Amino acid sequence: MAGKLRRAPTRIATGAFILNSGLQKLKGDDETAKGVHGMASGAYPALGTLEPKMFLRVLGVGETALGSALLLPIVPARLAGAGLLGFSGALLGMWWRTPGMHDGLRPTQQGTAIAKDSWMLGIGAGLLIDDMVSGPSESHAVRKAERKAGRRARKAEAKLRADEFKHELKAASAKRRKQLKADARERAKALQAEAKAQAKAQAKAARAAAVDTTQSARKAALDTTGSARKAALDTTQSARKAALDTTHSARTSVQHASGSVRDAAAQAAKSVRSTAESVADKVGV
Repeated sequence: MAGKLRRAPTRIATGAFILNSGLQKLKGDDETAKGVHGMASGAYPALGTLEPKMFLRVLGVGETALGSALLLPIVPARLAGAGLLGFSGALLGMWWRTPGMHDGLRPTQQGTAIAKDSWMLGIGAGLLIDDMVSGPSESHAVRKAERKAGRRARKAEAKLRADEFKHELKAASAKRRKQLKADARERAKALQAEAKAQAKAQAKAARAAAVDTTQSARKAALDTTGSARKAALDTTQSARKAALDTTHSARTSVQHASGSVRDAAAQAAKSVRSTAESVADKVGV
């Protein structure tokens, strides 16, 4: 905290100045863009390939980012100092490469405006050196205390989270058990209903099969009885016909035999009568 407070004035002043310059460049017109681009491309020929408006916009974005980094205390001093060193070094390089802006190491009247940016180089170097020198010595105890406090806080938070997790797990387990029991009851009811439905369906199918079997047996019995009756009638009729035929034949035979006997008797009587007459005739004689 002491180091941040010590560096705050230089960071705020420099950051505000650079941020304002960047915002103005973002709003610059074509003439401003051509002037800045011409000066920069004269010192750095590689920048001549960029369009003036594009170069001015890129430069404005860079200055805005650097100014914001210097103003924000969360940005480390060495990072902000390194950015400031690079930016001021590029400006001083342009001053050194542009003819007429310096006479040896002394800036001319034309180059004084850019040569003043050397103060930003000094501030950037000061931020780097101050952070590298004072950081390990001043903040060692602070960092140690912060690490210790951080470990304690992490342990306390981990314990709190573990307790919360245990309570949530316990509640979830109880809820899950209730849910499982309810699901098991619902499943048992569903299985019982399904078993009853299957049993009813099987009983219905068995009754239908029994009815079909009974009807088939009755039909078969009726068919068999009809066939037996028909066969018996046919047999009785055949027997009656045969008996009638036999009786008729017997009667016819008896009649023929009676006729033959009568004829034989008549013939015999006739023969006897003839014989008697002959005898009588012979006796009379």
